[in-house]
Amino acid sequence: MYLFPRQLLIRHFWTPKQQIDFLDIYHALRKQSHPEILCCLERVIPLISDAGLRWHMAELCTKIQHGTHPAVHDILALRNCFSNYPLGMNQLHALQMKALSRAMLLTPYLPPLLLRHRLKTHTTVIHHLDKALAKLGIGQLTAQEVKSACYLRGLNSTHVAEDRCRTWLGEWLQISCSLKEAELSLLLHNVVLLSTNYIGTRR
Repeated sequence: MYLFPRQLLIRHFWTPKQQIDFLDIYHALRKQSHPEILCCLERVIPLISDAGLRWHMAELCTKIQHGTHPAVHDILALRNCFSNYPLGMNQLHALQMKALSRAMLLTPYLPPLLLRHRLKTHTTVIHHLDKALAKLGIGQLTAQEVKSACYLRGLNSTHVAEDRCRTWLGEWLQISCSLKEAELSLLLHNVVLLSTNYIGTRR
């Protein structure tokens, strides 16, 4: 436990410095999957039947790849792409699900059927938490609770000021609480879309 505290000790027993260092390590691991997930989105653009949605998806991918943080309405404009083919939860390919699992800090080393089931379950739980959090209000959370909530949803909040974390969490909740159950694939991809270029996170 002394030699391998990250692997053998739960977060409660980490020192403050270890918490920052270890969370950075975990975020670096999930960030490695971001380019692959964006490439998957680019590859399906020709498969989107609606010309307007094709344009919106291409524009969103370009913005993110050029370092721009997307607006909430940019992401919500694509919700129909994620409710059915080609990006609905039941239409995701195995490689996409492996990359998304890494982005969620879940092991990708499972058969596709189990990957899909676990991603669905994990995303549904976060969606329910989001609805409860929206009712409670972000203002009721402590600084540490806000940072933990952001980290769970893909933001490396260890290096982001509290007010910026609250702003980001508000954007996440605005998107999440607008989605229906059939559109939760968008919430899953939002772990990458909303966090990649947020101010203070590009390291």
